Amino acid sequence: MKTLIYWGSALAAALVLALATAWWLVTDYDGNYRAGPWTTSIVFGSVDADMYTRARVALFGLLALDKRETMYYRAGIDSNGDALTGNCTYRLEGADLAAHWWSITAYDADSFLIANERDVFSFSQTTTAREPDGSFVIRISADPQEKNWLPVKVGESFDLLARFYNPEASVYADPAAAVLPSIVKETCR
Repeated sequence: MKTLIYWGSALAAALVLALATAWWLVTDYDGNYRAGPWTTSIVFGSVDADMYTRARVALFGLLALDKRETMYYRAGIDSNGDALTGNCTYRLEGADLAAHWWSITAYDADSFLIANERDVFSFSQTTTAREPDGSFVIRISADPQEKNWLPVKVGESFDLLARFYNPEASVYADPAAAVLPSIVKETCR
């Protein structure tokens, strides 16, 4: 009986460890290319994706297109390496991304759009108000901002997803060299 309990406990512990490891591999992945606070992988949406990448896409991406169609860059940190939180206001500064069309969207910790009264979930090449030089500034905050305000929730972490639709060949040839907006923390509660 002791042997049965011993082996049963060992099997249960091994199963828990295996499931925890698989969950960690799927959810704690930054991608294999980093461009400032942004990360990406060139295998999202491709036949080269391994089982963990496919699981990530199933959990967080719903549908990922091939890199020649769309490149996805995720940021869960600001340009100083601090986690993004709704307790702070951020300034996203940049110029048009190297793609036919682009968008930047905020997602909550469960990878859902962040509900807000204004029904603003993202900014794109066609919806972002520009500075006189053609660049843009998007403010990400739980507090209302003057223009290009992307609302988030106080006290909740969030991620940003930049999508390059029909990216220039240079983007998928060298994803780490892509120029993406900086994410500057301005103030915190």
